[in-house]
Amino acid sequence: QEILEKYHDLFKLQWEGVIGNMCAPSQAEWEQLLTNCSAFLFYGMERFMSHVSLNWLAAMNIPKCRLVILLDLVRSQQSYQRITNSDIHKSCLHIALERPTETAMLLSLTGVGSIIATQWYTSLEENAERLETLFENLLSIGKTTGQTVHVLQK
Repeated sequence: QEILEKYHDLFKLQWEGVIGNMCAPSQAEWEQLLTNCSAFLFYGMERFMSHVSLNWLAAMNIPKCRLVILLDLVRSQQSYQRITNSDIHKSCLHIALERPTETAMLLSLTGVGSIIATQWYTSLEENAERLETLFENLLSIGKTTGQTVHVLQK
């Protein structure tokens, strides 16, 4: 919330979304957010694809979304329990399609222009630092996504 407020004035368009952990978005809300945005940010626990329906995403067409930023792969005891309970009902192939590279491929096939995503498990603090770096470079400085990714890699 603090980072969003800091960079709020630099957003050229309206910011819309779900903030907090009081309720999880429904599949319809995920669809609305992804299809109506030019950029999408997910900052949350576990795998992004564990929150959305794989079948639903594979059937989507979202060419208006030029950038997806996935700051996921954070694990807590509670999120680990939730994902474990959810994964029991999924095939090994389905779980494999939720990995970072496969998620990026699926998003690319739906029409997303660029994807910035974490590749391994991390902490909330590290993702907050990444978000700060992303917003600073993309919004304040005006770097391209490629230039910003190079900054993140350093």
